[in-house]
Amino acid sequence: MNDEKVYRQTKFVRPSGSTEILLVRHGESRAASVANPFPLIDGQGDPELADVGKEQAEKLGDRLADHVIDAVYVTNLRRTAETAAPLCKIKQITPGIVKDLREVHLGDWEAGIFRIKVHEGDPRIQEMHEKQEWGRIPGGETNAQLNERVTRGLNSIIEKHPDQVVMVVVHGGVIGSVLSMATSSEPFAFMGADNASISHLVAHQGKISLRRFNDTSHLSLAIGAGVSLPT
Repeated sequence: MNDEKVYRQTKFVRPSGSTEILLVRHGESRAASVANPFPLIDGQGDPELADVGKEQAEKLGDRLADHVIDAVYVTNLRRTAETAAPLCKIKQITPGIVKDLREVHLGDWEAGIFRIKVHEGDPRIQEMHEKQEWGRIPGGETNAQLNERVTRGLNSIIEKHPDQVVMVVVHGGVIGSVLSMATSSEPFAFMGADNASISHLVAHQGKISLRRFNDTSHLSLAIGAGVSLPT
């Protein structure tokens, strides 16, 4: 008989008092066009989900239906509420609204103009990516302004939910902000999260650790494929 003591690898266990955050990007919103601009709310584009986005939201709800979810949060932009709706219906949860987690303010390029500029390859979009600075957009919010309010908004959730799991449905630019700060990476390192993707974070004692990024295993290839835009 071998009595030698052995040491197995251990699985991650959420620290006591910490908050697990399922950071979800909203489903695909409707297409932008010059003839049909997005409506604005507080000066920001507020498109509804496209049909494919609604299907993504349903698949997200199915994926998380059997998971413990203690609370759900959305922003003041409708695409996040529409994405959270299927799971909220299953769980009988009324989502909280955190306005500070709304998408990057795109200044002169709101109402869908930003998305058009991306597709057209506007040189200022290229400059924005090269400099990794949202403020290169005419009249747009700067990285510093975005990071400040996103931190404030996320902390307002974390402090309410120790030892709990929350789903927070936000936007591509916000996910990029949160994860770049959490990992001390370049500002745009985590840009391009897929629609209806899940990123898994753990917040503990003022620090956020990244457990998983851009999980889309609940989406089919037909839904998950294609160009992923920041808005």
